[in-house]
Amino acid sequence: MMETKKIEDLLKLSITIVVIVLFNIIASRYFFRADLTEEKRFSIKKATKEILNDLDEEVYVEVYLAGDLNADFQRLQQGVVEVLEEFEVYSNGKVKFSLNDPMIASDKKAQNAFISSLSLKGITPTQVFDNEDGKKTQKLILPGVLVTYGEGERGVMLLKGSGASTAREKINQSIEGVEYELATAIAQLSGLEQKKIGLLNGHDELDSLEVIGLKTSLENYYIVDDLIINSSISNEEYDAIVVAKPTKAFSEKDKYYVDQYIMQGGKVLFLIDRLGVNMDSIASENNFAFPYDLNLDDMLFKYGVRINADLLQDMLSTSYPIVTGNMGDQPQIRMISWPFFPLISKYADHLIVKNLDAISTKFVSTMDTVKAIGIQKTPLLFSSPYSRHITAPVKVSLNDLRNNVTREKFNEQNLVAGYLLEGQFTSLYKNRFLPKGISKENILSESVATKIIVISDGDIARNEINKQKGEPFALGYDPYAGKTFANEDFILNMISYLVDEKGLISARAKEVKIRPLDSIKVKENKVYWQVVNLVSPLIVLLVFGIAKYFYRKKKYTNF
Repeated sequence: MMETKKIEDLLKLSITIVVIVLFNIIASRYFFRADLTEEKRFSIKKATKEILNDLDEEVYVEVYLAGDLNADFQRLQQGVVEVLEEFEVYSNGKVKFSLNDPMIASDKKAQNAFISSLSLKGITPTQVFDNEDGKKTQKLILPGVLVTYGEGERGVMLLKGSGASTAREKINQSIEGVEYELATAIAQLSGLEQKKIGLLNGHDELDSLEVIGLKTSLENYYIVDDLIINSSISNEEYDAIVVAKPTKAFSEKDKYYVDQYIMQGGKVLFLIDRLGVNMDSIASENNFAFPYDLNLDDMLFKYGVRINADLLQDMLSTSYPIVTGNMGDQPQIRMISWPFFPLISKYADHLIVKNLDAISTKFVSTMDTVKAIGIQKTPLLFSSPYSRHITAPVKVSLNDLRNNVTREKFNEQNLVAGYLLEGQFTSLYKNRFLPKGISKENILSESVATKIIVISDGDIARNEINKQKGEPFALGYDPYAGKTFANEDFILNMISYLVDEKGLISARAKEVKIRPLDSIKVKENKVYWQVVNLVSPLIVLLVFGIAKYFYRKKKYTNF
């Protein structure tokens, strides 16, 4: 009897060992991971997996979000580590990372030198104010990483989000964007996404000094060329073209070549000012804004949108300096909010503008959609609830700042200033006379599926100029406010969406929900839950022990 029992136990043990070994062999050959979180926060997008799987060399990521951090930045650090651990798995170990405390240097001089070197690479320090035991503290942290691939390296700032959000929401928005920021940096360094962007010239667009910020931003990610239309534009040569604030009319030939580029599947970002304003005469009572004759209205109308001949005014706006008087021989300058410079912070629910901070605009027009079969139209930018539009000719005078800005007059809201158009476009030149010298043989009447973005402001791509030094400021920097707005991020997001064939921008759709505890209930029920957590396990153990005692007693008594 005992011998049979012993053999039976040995057989069970052997079978268990064999099953475990077989399971491990099968599991090693068929890789899978299960994400059981509601918002799939540990899941990596398909496009990101493809980039990681195609890496030829190892990627090193130095995370500088380390050291003495408060609870919110510890969450951000944990979010970064979680993403990098997934990257390590899906890259077959080619992505390696480390946590480095930038404040570990032995003295202040060494710390400052190290922080300065990281700032040159795009990782700027952030001052964090906190309370510790009732005392206000101030700490310097670097919420960024340095990504190295081969001989190239790139600094990536991870602290993003809308300035209108609370600190906790901003951290959450930053966590949502970690995968996209890191995957984009790796893709660019590995040369997997070297797209070519053409900046259109020849129609009095923004001059070379005014687009230095734009070109510098784009050159971090793409090959950028100045493009003058002499003949047809090939979508095989240019992945996208940018039309940045033209002020001179397009010839029919130029318009035809742009149209046919779109018909080939080319992508275009139109940044168009509908009305022209003479800024040198804004102190005059007789300064008016009149429409530009760009010869583009019929083409945009054919594609499904219309930029109206008006100007949008918004009480939520940036400021402009005006002279309010003189003290001796010195003019007294005061900064006054100017409704012609709307500060856009209301966006559509779309990847392009997800978690985007406010963008600075100047002399924006409203937009409408018109019928265009097969075209999906997504509004991107909206005015605030305190806005209005004025039809051309529009008086643009600084004196109106003193008399014309009252809450009652700004009674419109959600006026649209930008559209994303997606689908198969119909050529403007279908069943129409072609420009002189153009052959009918090669005309394309319908496009393949493609994308166009039309924004009714060219100034979002213009960097301000330091008038004393003659040097350009960074794109989006407002020298009067001393603040950098999200113009650069907005343009980069639009270009990324247009040329992103692998769908990497889909990583921006990740959502991490905040599930805060109710602080009032926590305070009221603190003692109750402490007792429950301490006593409940003891009661469960006691009940289990008593049940086991009676079970054994009954079992062996019957035996």
